[in-house]
Amino acid sequence: MGVPGEEERFAHPAGGDDCTSIGPTPALWRVMAGDVTRLATQSVYVDARLDLAHRRLLATARTGDIGYALTEELLGLLATAIGQVVSGPTPLGAQAPGTEAVLVAAARQAISEGHPASEGLLPLAELLGVSPYRLSRSFTRELGVSVTRYRNRVRVGRALDRLEGGETSLGALAADLGFADQAHLCRTVRQYLGRTPTALRRLLAPRTP
Repeated sequence: MGVPGEEERFAHPAGGDDCTSIGPTPALWRVMAGDVTRLATQSVYVDARLDLAHRRLLATARTGDIGYALTEELLGLLATAIGQVVSGPTPLGAQAPGTEAVLVAAARQAISEGHPASEGLLPLAELLGVSPYRLSRSFTRELGVSVTRYRNRVRVGRALDRLEGGETSLGALAADLGFADQAHLCRTVRQYLGRTPTALRRLLAPRTP
């Protein structure tokens, strides 16, 4: 992980290995680390929790949900690393008491109404004037579920509406609801309901006497 604008160099003395490089934009760095331009240390100790966060990030990258699930995992990993390499207070801990409920309510409204900014966690946070990490953390504290899970619950509900109405094209349904592709739609619906969209369409079809 490097400060924006900082040159990165890698050495692989053992003949090569796998690594993950995180290069936050200046705007994202400011909302998470403040105005820090130099790191207090150049080393990040990869403890078991950071190792797990990294593995979750890589696993989530294969799901196709870049705008929310992958972003939330990346923010968690970035916040953990920032806590190690930045000394002093950061915007991550700054929050006025009693504001989480208002923030989450505004986010839920934007997601429910399909505001264009709700297509991704970063633009949604920008719309609400908060850091994406704070928005993510507030959802979990206020509702007990992540913003990703809440958004997917809304999308699954909309999928049920469409399937109940006789929707036949799963590809069109996936595109309209913002899924990466039809397979992403099917995985998500099955995760939440234990059934495929095709099975749900049959289940919701009007019964003939």
